[in-house]
Amino acid sequence: MLIGKPADIRYSEITPRATYLRRREFLQAASVAAVGTAAALVPSLPAVAEAQVQGPGVLPKLPNVKTSALSTTEKQSAYADFSTYNNFYEFGTDKASPAINAKRFRTRPWKIAIEGHVAKPAAFDFDEFVKPYALEERIYRHRCVETWAAVVPWIGIPMADIVKRVEPTSKAKFIEFVTLFDPAQMPGQRDEILQWPYIEGLRLDEAMNPLTILAVGMYGEVLPNQDGAPIRLVVPWKYGFKGGKSLVKIRFVESMPRSTWMIKEPPAYGFYANVNPMVDHPRWSQTRERRLGEFLPRRTTMFNGYADQVAKLYAGMDLRRNY
Repeated sequence: MLIGKPADIRYSEITPRATYLRRREFLQAASVAAVGTAAALVPSLPAVAEAQVQGPGVLPKLPNVKTSALSTTEKQSAYADFSTYNNFYEFGTDKASPAINAKRFRTRPWKIAIEGHVAKPAAFDFDEFVKPYALEERIYRHRCVETWAAVVPWIGIPMADIVKRVEPTSKAKFIEFVTLFDPAQMPGQRDEILQWPYIEGLRLDEAMNPLTILAVGMYGEVLPNQDGAPIRLVVPWKYGFKGGKSLVKIRFVESMPRSTWMIKEPPAYGFYANVNPMVDHPRWSQTRERRLGEFLPRRTTMFNGYADQVAKLYAGMDLRRNY
C-alpha cells in the first residue's frame, strides 16, 4: 500500500464537530455513558424511530445481559458521539447523515437466513434467532480505517455459538455476511457509491474466535438504526468496515468472499483488514488514532490491542501483503 500523509486528514473527519469545538472541555473532563438494565428486547417501531438521535435511556434496554471477562476496562466513548458519528453509506456518506436518514428505518419484521455449507440451513425471524442465546456485554476498542477510534460497550452473541448451532460441513472455510438491500429505506443505495448489498467476510477460524460477536445492542440498549440495527458483525481486532450492519444473510462458503470494499478500492481495503500500524492507507498513515471525545492522538497498536488473543490466527502470514 502507498504511504499517505497524516496531514491529509482534517480534524472534522476524525472527531465529531461538537467534540472538536469543545476540545478543552473534553481534556478536562469527559463523561462516560451509563449502561442500563433490564426491560423488553423487542421495541415498538414508533419508539425506535423517534429515539435515534436522543438516547441513551430512550431506546429499550436489553434484559439479562451478562458481563464478559473479555471486556476492556478503558473508559467508554460517549454514547452521543458514537451514535451520531457513523460510517453507514446506505444512509449517507458523511458522518452525520446516518443518524438523520435512518430515523424511520424499519427493523421489524426482520428475517435472517443461514445458507451454504451447513447441516442446518434455515431462515429465522430475528427475535426467534436470538432467543436461544445469552446476551453478553463486550466493551471493545473500535478502530475505523479513517483513523478515528472509540471504546464501545456492545451487547451481543458470540459468533462461535451460532456456528456450532448450524453445524458447518467440511467444505465451509469462510463466512460471507450479507446486509439488507432496500433502496426505498436506504437512500444511499440509490447511488452507485458501492456495490450493493454490502458484503463482508471472515475465515471460519476468525469467526470462531471468542472475540467475534454479532451485536444486537450497545450501551445497554437495542442498537440504534444508524449503528446497524437490528444485528451487526463486530470483530474488534479489525478495522470497522469489516462490521457489516443490518445483516440478512450468513453464508458458509468454500472460497474467500469478495467483500464490498475489496471491490471498490483493492489497494486500500484487503480481505483481512487487521489493524496494523505498519501498513498505511494510500491516503494517510495508520500509525495514530484519535478517539471520539479526545483531542490528542494515540499510537495505533497491532490488532487494535488484541494481539494476545488473535495473533496466532495469522502465524506465518505476511501481514503487509495480507492487509
